[in-house]
Amino acid sequence: MSARTAATGTITPMDSSHTRRDATRRKLFEAAVTLIAEQGFSSTTVDEIAERAGVAKGTVYYNFASKNVLFEELLRHGIELLASSLQTAADEVTDGGGTRVDALDAMIRAGLEFIARYPALTQLYVAELWRTNRAWQSTLMVVRERAITVVENVLREAVAGGELSEEIDIPLTASALFGMVLVAALDWQSYQPDRSIDDVHAALSRLLQGRVTGRPA
Repeated sequence: MSARTAATGTITPMDSSHTRRDATRRKLFEAAVTLIAEQGFSSTTVDEIAERAGVAKGTVYYNFASKNVLFEELLRHGIELLASSLQTAADEVTDGGGTRVDALDAMIRAGLEFIARYPALTQLYVAELWRTNRAWQSTLMVVRERAITVVENVLREAVAGGELSEEIDIPLTASALFGMVLVAALDWQSYQPDRSIDDVHAALSRLLQGRVTGRPA
């Protein structure tokens, strides 16, 4: 059996057992993130995760050594998906001749689309971001850095190319942009669901153009 990779479009070998395991792990990820977002990590049991995923309890421990390990892998998996989405959006714009600021705008759109698709994962990430007593705190910092670095790299290229002022604080600006998208998207999903993604993106795009570059929207 073979699978087509999303990044390159090439075909890579994949045996049926590997495919089944990936499918099972996806079910467990989806079940865990939904339950933990709904009722918190401490209140979520392995039995509940297995039941929601439609698998035996032993299957959870076969794929993950513990609930803590499952959660850490969940964070890594989710943020890697988000970081890849942001990077792809930026690359498509710059490869097409767009500016780095255009790339930042595309990343905002990609972030909104990701959060609209995985709202429970985003709620979970934001909730855990401020906790300091978790065993996976170091993992959380690593996955946060992974996503923030994608934004920082584009900002750094924009400064080097003269699109943005050399006076901007790149790490803080990257965190601000990342946080802006997270909070705005969650607010949109929770309190303004009647607004379209185009409407929300347009509002954040105007903020980007006015506050970061100093140019009128």
